[in-house]
Amino acid sequence: MTEKLKMEQNPLSVAVEKIKEICPAAVTRDGKIDFEELKTSLATDVAEDTIEKYEFTWVGKNAAKAEANRPIRKTLRPVVADSKDWDNTKNLYIEGDNLDALKLLQESYLGKVKMIYIDPPYNTGNDFVYCDNFKMGCAEFIEKSGQCDADGNRLFANTKTNGRFHSDWCSMMYPRLKIARNLLTDDGVIFVSIDDNEQINLKKICDEVFGEGTFLGQFVWQKKTQPSFLSREIASVTEYVLCYKKNKDQIALKGGFIDMDRTGELINIGNPIGERVLDKSAVEIENGKFTGILKAGDYGNGVLVINLLEDVNVINGIPQADIKIRGRVIQSQNTLDNEIAKGAKIFIKSTKTLRPTIKVVREEIGIKPPISLLSKKLDDNIPTNTDASSEIKDMFEGINIMSYPKPSKLLKYLADAVTYNSPNSIILDFFSGSATTAHAVMQLNAEDGGNRRFIMVQLPEETDPKSEAAKAGYTNICEIGKERIRRAGAKIKAENPDKDLDIGFRVLRVDSDNMADIAKRPSDITQGQLKLDVENIVPERSDLDLLFGVMVDCGLMLDMPIETKQMDDKTYYVVNHGDLVACFEKNIPEKLIYEIARMNPVCAVFRDSSFAEPKDKINLAEIFKNITGNDKCVKVL
Repeated sequence: MTEKLKMEQNPLSVAVEKIKEICPAAVTRDGKIDFEELKTSLATDVAEDTIEKYEFTWVGKNAAKAEANRPIRKTLRPVVADSKDWDNTKNLYIEGDNLDALKLLQESYLGKVKMIYIDPPYNTGNDFVYCDNFKMGCAEFIEKSGQCDADGNRLFANTKTNGRFHSDWCSMMYPRLKIARNLLTDDGVIFVSIDDNEQINLKKICDEVFGEGTFLGQFVWQKKTQPSFLSREIASVTEYVLCYKKNKDQIALKGGFIDMDRTGELINIGNPIGERVLDKSAVEIENGKFTGILKAGDYGNGVLVINLLEDVNVINGIPQADIKIRGRVIQSQNTLDNEIAKGAKIFIKSTKTLRPTIKVVREEIGIKPPISLLSKKLDDNIPTNTDASSEIKDMFEGINIMSYPKPSKLLKYLADAVTYNSPNSIILDFFSGSATTAHAVMQLNAEDGGNRRFIMVQLPEETDPKSEAAKAGYTNICEIGKERIRRAGAKIKAENPDKDLDIGFRVLRVDSDNMADIAKRPSDITQGQLKLDVENIVPERSDLDLLFGVMVDCGLMLDMPIETKQMDDKTYYVVNHGDLVACFEKNIPEKLIYEIARMNPVCAVFRDSSFAEPKDKINLAEIFKNITGNDKCVKVL
């Protein structure tokens, strides 16, 4: 018997499956969670409601949590005309609300995204363009936050209303980050740009969503070299980039600022005095130029004095016995021995002070970790906002096309830090703006020969009619982003003509479900509607629309190759060499069904109206069962 595709994306299904793995008895046959059974199974590990606990909350948090789990009946429709190199590219550009897009991507890209970067809208005390259904007006906020009594009278005369905007911002971010975490690989990393207004709240949300133990650190980015002349108090020239990993396992990020050839001090004024033994095989004195006897006694002076406990004979800078010292040594004996075992070297530059320094050997050979400051003044020369504005203006013939863009070199640096050892990774940006992340990914691929893929998601927010962008013909931000990818890709390709670079992208658009709502009461149906209501597909939806709807529902990656084939004037589609075969024609001949069955697809999908009689659908299942031994792969719309 053929099955109907559900055509619904349910973010909660991932959590249910994980609970089922841990505690099968807690999940009912129809896929619902039995919370009482779950509590019983967890026994003493269940927290009592009456126990006080530290938590971060805001007005509307429960609604935001519910929104993260709420199913949607939407789809992604292809826009081939706006795409570049549709048939060959592995990159995606998605237009629409990013919460919907994340839910639609969840099954296809669950655990497959190596890096996420987002630059969400900063909270300036205004309403947001993201029309989430848990966003509150001022009056509702005052009521729910307990600022009025049962009769609606204000209890606090001077309460500021900006708390509503903090709540709105937190509610906007929470479900998006919750779903984004599901998309990350086990060793995946997310970067979030933010300013002072919501930095503390963002960190608390991320601590809850990702776990406090997954916090990798916070970068401070010098966004400009000169403060605003309007500054009256502290003149801010920095913003932040918070960094979290998916799991607690150790992750090595690549940086480039730290000089790994530099030695570090072994003596520090803040450490307690203790005895240490320096292995003779790891020590070099005065660059190999000293020969003689180092007498036991004090060397140096003050609180950093070093006491040599035994005489040591030295030949050409090499001690003939282990050096035993007493002083304020930073490392414990165990740590010191472990570093030496890995190849660390200890240098004593002067026999007057005997101050030792150590050069350690990192396990990740040649990989220098990033430091928390991102600035033009350091080695990697991370540009400012001013540089970013100039970069995009040069790309658009001097037009001030976008306000406050991020520099592509900043994004390239972050992408390289995560994907240096996995150059085939997927990188996602679901607040893509002018598509700086896509630009950075293409540039990084050109520089190191990688094949990273990008997924950009952007709400088609209208440009200000008075802006230079609108006057240049760009009606919304998506138009700017797509054009930037085209122009940046063309420039990068021209600079690297001999390299095989993917500078294309498939455009997909969030839209209502392809399936029409044909459920009606008998009293609502007229005789003339009976035949019309047999068709369950929304009018004007193309075969490609239906195909991508099926790909989303089947959890297939949306960059897969698609072949269009024909038999007896009937068109059918083969996705990724047989992962999916779909035919949406009417009156499909039996020999075409046999042809598709012989391909032994993972999933075969047909239109409900492809079969004139119910018996034809039964026959369809039998054909697949006889040829492939599996009729479960057959689905109908």
